[in-house]
Amino acid sequence: MHNSFYALGFVFSLSALAIPGCHKDEGSAKPVLAAPGAVIPVAADERGFTPAAVETQQGSKLTLRFTRTTDATCADKVVFPEAGIEKDLPLNQPVDVEVPTGKARTLGFQCGMGMFKSAVLVR
Repeated sequence: MHNSFYALGFVFSLSALAIPGCHKDEGSAKPVLAAPGAVIPVAADERGFTPAAVETQQGSKLTLRFTRTTDATCADKVVFPEAGIEKDLPLNQPVDVEVPTGKARTLGFQCGMGMFKSAVLVR
């Protein structure tokens, strides 16, 4: 019976590796500084959204260009809950999102399941 527990654990470990899903690799969250009018590329991949944070000036135009590069996560859409923005992210196709910068705040964005979370810092 002792060996069957090891075998069962091994099978569950292998099955977890084979199932795509959401996970967040906690990396550096140092924001990318965006000049007024900038278009910032954001990758949606196994690590979540990269860069994890973007900083811009209040009132400046900012576009985030999202490109999903994997099917191995739940990041098939991007949602800005506070701003009411939700966009599908088709695989390997850039999707532009105009970010509202009218007031100073931290504007969060996330995948559709809320597992990958990132932010725009409007100063």
